[in-house]
Amino acid sequence: MRRSHEEVAPAVWRALQTYRRAIRPHALSWYVAPEGGFLPLDDERWEQAHQEMLERPRRLSLSLQLQQHHDDVGGYNFEYHGRRLDAPLFSRDGNATCAVSFTLPTEYLMEQGPAQVRTLALELARELPFSFGYASLALITPTLDWYAARETVRNLRDRYLGLDVYHLEQTSRVLGTRARGAYWLTFLGQPLLGQLGGHDSPRQRLAHPDISTQPLDDGRVLLTLSEWPEAIDTERKQRPSPQLLALAQLLEPFLYEQELTGWFFHDDHEGMEDMRCWIRRLLP
Repeated sequence: MRRSHEEVAPAVWRALQTYRRAIRPHALSWYVAPEGGFLPLDDERWEQAHQEMLERPRRLSLSLQLQQHHDDVGGYNFEYHGRRLDAPLFSRDGNATCAVSFTLPTEYLMEQGPAQVRTLALELARELPFSFGYASLALITPTLDWYAARETVRNLRDRYLGLDVYHLEQTSRVLGTRARGAYWLTFLGQPLLGQLGGHDSPRQRLAHPDISTQPLDDGRVLLTLSEWPEAIDTERKQRPSPQLLALAQLLEPFLYEQELTGWFFHDDHEGMEDMRCWIRRLLP
């Protein structure tokens, strides 16, 4: 979201309440303290999170993370990184954004079904003034706990082309109004949708029977590529679907370039090249 924290904070908080109503009670159990460490997410901590989000709107930046586990990865997680874009630190940075993520365990998808996941993603998206957003299968590691196991994670990432690996804090600093890639559910807003040719352009240019296009308000659209998200296991010779490849090609001119490293390599050049290739994995 290429808007300042003070503009998006109320919408993000409403989306968080929507997310909480959709998941089991107390699924979010831990608050990640700004100074590090985990604190039980009790009523006092919820009030603290509310104050941080809404009652100090002119702060330079805010990171808020709420998690199901403090000693494991996966599960339910909320992560938000907000920035005051007119502050000197960000005012000359045309690609800094505010960004939020909501995660669900695989069990939720299997038990509730993909239609329910899509419905929830749509409810969350309606609240948010996004330029780009998505829902995908992913390795969920909100505090980068996987770094010590980075070779294993990288191997999984490279085997399953439909498996997302993300670092929200880093990516939100450089994404701007560009796209991160093609995904099972891909949300397009302004100005990106306008750059693609407008509201009807994706439907016309992606003329595929399995792609559904749902208009949203404020000139936004949701593209659904299939009933279920694809893992795309290359060891089983699985290939990306034609509609996924077509969307990747449509978005290619608007893909962001990874500008920060440290995910899998200590060497900056090697790390940048690795991420560049991965981001473009669905392109010729």
